[in-house]
Amino acid sequence: MAKHRCGWCEGDELYEAYHDQEWGTPVKDDPTLFEFLVLETFQAGLSWITVLRKRENFRKAFDQFDYEQIIHYKQDKIDALLADSGIIRNKLKVHATVSNAKAFMDVQKEFGSFSDYIWRFVDGKAIKNKWDNYKDCPATTPLSDAISKDLKKRGFKFVGSTVIYAFMQATGMVNDHEMGCFRYEEV
Repeated sequence: MAKHRCGWCEGDELYEAYHDQEWGTPVKDDPTLFEFLVLETFQAGLSWITVLRKRENFRKAFDQFDYEQIIHYKQDKIDALLADSGIIRNKLKVHATVSNAKAFMDVQKEFGSFSDYIWRFVDGKAIKNKWDNYKDCPATTPLSDAISKDLKKRGFKFVGSTVIYAFMQATGMVNDHEMGCFRYEEV
């Protein structure tokens, strides 16, 4: 018998692998949280599959999402990123990644880790939603609004409520798997 998956990923091997192995799994390590923050930033206005297909290129282009390196990017590196056809070449998003790396590290200094900061919004455990159909999931919530507002206050860019809710889903802060999905109880 075939596994039932959330409807948004069915029919694409890359999407299914991401769904089955990553999406909605609680992430508490800072490097992976930063990676998802960057990827969700670049996803703004585009489909997630577009970003997912370019993920390895993003890893190479952005030094494995090493925020300690990214904060030191100079104009020549930024120009190289904007010329790299393997990633999404959006000038504002590239610049946001550099400034977000600095803001990310500032949060680490204040809270001990970005993970401690971000997970405090959900008291350290995932919110388990109950959706029969993924299409019923909201694009934003009052919580994603609040997190977005706080991140912007701390100097983050391209962190609107929709981006933050997608980040929360990806990193398991919310479990938005369909209740009939085999991953619903796993995460």
